[in-house]
Amino acid sequence: MRKFVLTTLLAVFVITITNAAKIQGFIKEEHGSPLAYATVTIKGTPTGTTANSKGFYSLDLKPGNYTLQFEYVGFVAVEKIIEVMDKDQQVDVVLIANQNLMGEVIVKAKGEDPAYRIIRQAIKKRPYYQQQTDSLSVDIYLKGIIRTISIPGKIFGQKVERDGSDGLDSMGKGVAMLSESNLLLDEVRPNQSKITVRSSFSRGDNMGLNFSKVTSFYTNNVNIFDVNSSSRGFISPIADGALNFYRYKLLNTYTRDGVTIKTIRVIPKRKQEPLFSGNIEIAEGSWRIYSLDLLLTKDYQLELIDTLKIKQLHGPVTPDTWKTKNQIISIGFDMFNFKGVGSFVNVYSNYNLHPRFSQGYFDNVVMKYDTGYYKKDSSFWTQSRPVTLEDDEQRYYTFRDSMNTVRDNRPKSYYDSLRRKQKIKLTHILWSNQHYRWYSNNSTATYQLKGLTKGLEYNTIEGVALKVNQYFNYMPNKGPYNYHLHWNMRYGFENRHFNSFGTLTIASKDDTYRNRYLSLSGGKRVSQLNNDNPINALTNSLYTLFAKRNYIKLYENWFGNVQYNNKFENGFTINVAASFEDRVPLNNTSLYSFSKSARPFTPNHPEELAAVGFDRHQALIADIAISYQPGQKYIQYPNRKVSIGSDKPVFTLNYTAGIPDLLGSDVKYNKWKLSATDNMNLKLAGLFKYNIGLGGFLNADRYSIPDMKHFNGNRTFYNMKYLNSFQLAPYYAYSNVAKFYGEANVEHHFNGLLTNKIPLFNKLKWNLVAGGNAFYVKQDQYYAEAFVGLENIFKLFRVDFIAGYQPLLKTQLGVRVGFGGFLGGAFKID
Repeated sequence: MRKFVLTTLLAVFVITITNAAKIQGFIKEEHGSPLAYATVTIKGTPTGTTANSKGFYSLDLKPGNYTLQFEYVGFVAVEKIIEVMDKDQQVDVVLIANQNLMGEVIVKAKGEDPAYRIIRQAIKKRPYYQQQTDSLSVDIYLKGIIRTISIPGKIFGQKVERDGSDGLDSMGKGVAMLSESNLLLDEVRPNQSKITVRSSFSRGDNMGLNFSKVTSFYTNNVNIFDVNSSSRGFISPIADGALNFYRYKLLNTYTRDGVTIKTIRVIPKRKQEPLFSGNIEIAEGSWRIYSLDLLLTKDYQLELIDTLKIKQLHGPVTPDTWKTKNQIISIGFDMFNFKGVGSFVNVYSNYNLHPRFSQGYFDNVVMKYDTGYYKKDSSFWTQSRPVTLEDDEQRYYTFRDSMNTVRDNRPKSYYDSLRRKQKIKLTHILWSNQHYRWYSNNSTATYQLKGLTKGLEYNTIEGVALKVNQYFNYMPNKGPYNYHLHWNMRYGFENRHFNSFGTLTIASKDDTYRNRYLSLSGGKRVSQLNNDNPINALTNSLYTLFAKRNYIKLYENWFGNVQYNNKFENGFTINVAASFEDRVPLNNTSLYSFSKSARPFTPNHPEELAAVGFDRHQALIADIAISYQPGQKYIQYPNRKVSIGSDKPVFTLNYTAGIPDLLGSDVKYNKWKLSATDNMNLKLAGLFKYNIGLGGFLNADRYSIPDMKHFNGNRTFYNMKYLNSFQLAPYYAYSNVAKFYGEANVEHHFNGLLTNKIPLFNKLKWNLVAGGNAFYVKQDQYYAEAFVGLENIFKLFRVDFIAGYQPLLKTQLGVRVGFGGFLGGAFKID
């Protein structure tokens, strides 16, 4: 009997699985255009699916009777009753736009649009819905795809090679990135959250785009991008002060499942503000969001991409609690002739509004990847993904997987072919960089020679000098370390001095976020008297040749150095170093300049430090730096942790000792410095940055100019070290060995807060920046400056206007140019 029952149950199970049928079709609007990512739900259940960008959906259902709900933002939902048998069915649906089914809209003559009453009620209820649930858990399916339309042949003069290995055609058209993830989001108010990545499958590059997993319009400031970004955010149409930024118009009224829905047009009052345009639907009576369809463009402070459209559909989890059912972000971009489109779909399901979390569940790990998260096969994704793959997406996955298989099984002849294809060109050696790579199944080795013309400079000490920088990297597939060698050679044609030194760095490759490495270096080199290098060689060359200003001050040194760095998971970083220098003074040997000025060149020994002798001597120096940033957050992978930083300041303590007598060392001093730095994202108010420090010498019995405390001055027309320099200060006038000093650099980036209201500036998107720099040594030895400037000029440049004050001298006025803004912040002069 028992055997019969088991056999019967098994037969019923097999028959049930066998009889499952596929319900599929297209969801379109009345004119035949597909409704991308429309929602399909089995009424009365959380089960459903989402159509793809072609409006195609597919559901596997067991035999029975079902009511399917078809929804799309801005369209009237449709219900269809179907009977599922053992055969597949095609169920196509046409949805009608809300605007085509206008309800009663009454506007009093010369009166206020009825939309304002609704919006005011929604604003009043906004805090309630923002804080309605103390905790929740929700499953999230994420899908992102970027399709390129074209890619330029050259970028900044460099040719873009196309070999087909990325799956794009010869014009750069195709799928550039495709990713899918299944997540569990757990939250507890006010600020505890954790994401568990159960499965993830990704191919390609997301171009740095990282959107928020949950975007709430119940907050005043809406985070479209990841909350760790420096984005200002955007003003919600139902923010507390939204009436100061938006106009509203009631478009129509309709009823859905007994709920009256008001469709309202959202219209920005001014351009160049972080504002949305589009439609938002509010439920009458409860005043909650039913759906939204909103647009961001470059006219409203969108950067990097040209357009971003966000759609959300909300629905009931309980009768009184509604949550987001799905979210679709669509983007378009055209920058430097990179053209493309993308879509990022979030589908939310299985809300739990009363989850129970074990004690200690919320810690400094904010995202955790399950073991084997990347090992799910295609059958798993076929069953679990709520959005059907499109043809080009299926081809993309197949192509990428086949490429990975080829890479994992490359024969020796493949690497021999790659080596033969490499070319050594005279133009690479002289101007651009020459690369060479050795290919192997077991390791990768690369060699780079920086363009020789980039190593040319001119100064009064060496005349014309040529630097040859070479880099060799060896990265074995097995083993815990990578190896990097930097070899620098330098020759001064006027003083005929040859210098050469090398640095070998052994770095851990398994936990790169910890920046754990050991470096060994030694040889003979040329160094600036201020080891913080306040002026770069290119700038000094231009000023020496064309303005007869020799700002750079150099000395030679035979040296050896050992350094160890490690960052710990608790936020501490330690750097320990010991170095020995045999310091050799240098003098001017070349006084040539294109300038006809009668002004003489200054000596290599700074005139301000004439009282501080600099003869040949030796220095043995030990240095330790300990930094700490509280509040570290981490991503936990199965085999490692990765730090994603913190919103707290970084505190750093430096201690340096000049060790006397050992190895003939002539120096004897001890100095310290305590500093704090931070970038505070104030959202709509902008970005505030500061770097403040205190320090001094405990003793300074024997020292030389390189051992002194130097403040990074600047006498050139441009500046790069904005939070580590004084824009109008001299280079060595305030160098000291005082027992105490203080310094501060502060600046506030308004990011359009004020300039977006000024004609012309708001169109140019030039943003205001202001701040001040100061240091204090003693009563008659201090310096202060204030500045105001414009940045984001052509996305690259920044211009500051500065007033500087120092004792016994008139107030200085000056202008400095540098890189700053959306793209400029990533540039530097090497």
